[in-house]
Amino acid sequence: MRSRVMALAPVPKPWIAEIHAYVAGKSSGADGRRLVKLSANENPLGTSPKALAARGEALVPSLYPDPDSVALREALGALHHIDPSRILCGTGSGELLAVAASAFAGPGDEAIYVRYGFSLYDIVIRRSGAVPVVAPDADYGTDVDGLLALVNEKTRVVFVANPNNPTGSYLPKGEIARLHAALPADVLLVLDQAYGEYVAPEDDDGGLDLAALQSNVLITRTFSKAYGLAGDRIGWATGAPELIEVLNRIRGAFNLSNAGQASALAAVQDQAFVEMSRRHNAAERARFVAAIDMLGNHGLRAVPSEANFSLVLFEGALTAEAAYQGLMERGYIIRWLPGQGLPHGLRITIGTAEQMDAIALALREMAEAAK
Repeated sequence: MRSRVMALAPVPKPWIAEIHAYVAGKSSGADGRRLVKLSANENPLGTSPKALAARGEALVPSLYPDPDSVALREALGALHHIDPSRILCGTGSGELLAVAASAFAGPGDEAIYVRYGFSLYDIVIRRSGAVPVVAPDADYGTDVDGLLALVNEKTRVVFVANPNNPTGSYLPKGEIARLHAALPADVLLVLDQAYGEYVAPEDDDGGLDLAALQSNVLITRTFSKAYGLAGDRIGWATGAPELIEVLNRIRGAFNLSNAGQASALAAVQDQAFVEMSRRHNAAERARFVAAIDMLGNHGLRAVPSEANFSLVLFEGALTAEAAYQGLMERGYIIRWLPGQGLPHGLRITIGTAEQMDAIALALREMAEAAK
């Protein structure tokens, strides 16, 4: 019988102490004042009216929801030409990222993500007991060669967000294919497409096609962004049948509520709203980036983005921290990123036209005053 070391309280696994809890985008200032929230990449157009109506009609709190989200999986399958049996739904894509790490990595293993990648990757890797390995970036984007150089016999999972969060950078189809082709067959490539709906159809990265053909590719998506359902926590994943079967064993039971399933189902059936969100985002992002480009002589630049936000770098007299504080004084909260190695960067959600004009004007005024 294993000897037991007595302690004064339950002792967590040693790797848990290395985890820093996920930090969400703020919605208020230090004084508690509510601000215009452009810190969490929420949809400025809100939610499809059809989804809102369906959500209200489905509020039956006394009954358990469908544990397998059958109707939603069938609708997603029809939209994306995927067999519904190859689709798994989760509590946001975050749950699916976590179960992927837990299913395929553990103590003694390694999992890779790219520097300036989604902060949740580090959490889910450590939670599994594996060691996170951070690959170098290529001008704030994913460096395929740098990532592949770190793959070894301990590597079990590779996480790539495309578009990437918080930088917005994007790998084209050829680079995704090259990355996958160079990975060992027993390494799982998790391609996180949380912002995939914002990418123009002609620029698709081919991830869904890879997942349909390969046994070691898992695609994750979310309803939190273009669908405007962040509050309902709905995500989905697709991959080979054996991948989905494994993840289905350990995902949460009844993980999508009645209301969430109903709103997501209606949202899938309202692709006009998704397209309107994409077009709005593309137009306002382009206008905002053009305004930032005009401040290049003040040391501001926007990292090229395919997502619903822009990462603005401050490399002149005006610092990111000063701009962050100045925007809060003007009533706006955005995301300052010192905890992700970007103390010189602000991630700014693309909001309404009026909001983006106000942000651009404020940054111009602060940059000119900082000379």
